[in-house]
Amino acid sequence: MKLVALTGGIGSGKSTVSRSLAARGAIVVDADAIVHDLQRTGAPLLQRLADRFGAAILDHNGALDRAALAAIAFADDTALADLNGIVHPAVREEMQRRVDDLASSDHVVVMDVPLLEPTTGFCFAAVIVVDVPVDVAVARLVGQRGMSEPDAQARIAKQKSRDERVAMADRVIDNSGDLAALESQVDDVWAWLQTLPDGSP
Repeated sequence: MKLVALTGGIGSGKSTVSRSLAARGAIVVDADAIVHDLQRTGAPLLQRLADRFGAAILDHNGALDRAALAAIAFADDTALADLNGIVHPAVREEMQRRVDDLASSDHVVVMDVPLLEPTTGFCFAAVIVVDVPVDVAVARLVGQRGMSEPDAQARIAKQKSRDERVAMADRVIDNSGDLAALESQVDDVWAWLQTLPDGSP
């Protein structure tokens, strides 16, 4: 197994890159999908979130209202730290289980994560960062997700800076252009990944 971390800020197009890598043969372990599964109606993690943040984060069916939770968590540093403290360990445990199941595979396994913090302890062959300028990310969040510009800017401000993310990268994919330009870069990265040994470079 060749384990690769794929990360990028909100609005960077990380999910598009993840799908492109999957189309080339990678197995993707998607942290966002794991979070959604762990927060499903009736799940123990959802109850822990409701205990901490109150019933206002649940809709009338008892499902998580993600917008309500985000409004609380991203407005307060302590609340955000508490959210991460509840969610990250559970996500890491599930990611570890999935990676363990793939340990004998000869595939490239891409761990698609918005943050690298929950991946501490994993041995990556490479870290790939998807990068866009802040103004591009804001425009995408407003146009594609329906956020207001102040909300988009606030969400971005709570994440690592572009410089911090790029400093962690073995390869950077610039997703400020069109899809053809992105796919060309993914081709280059995919070819490069084939040259790496398993584990850390």
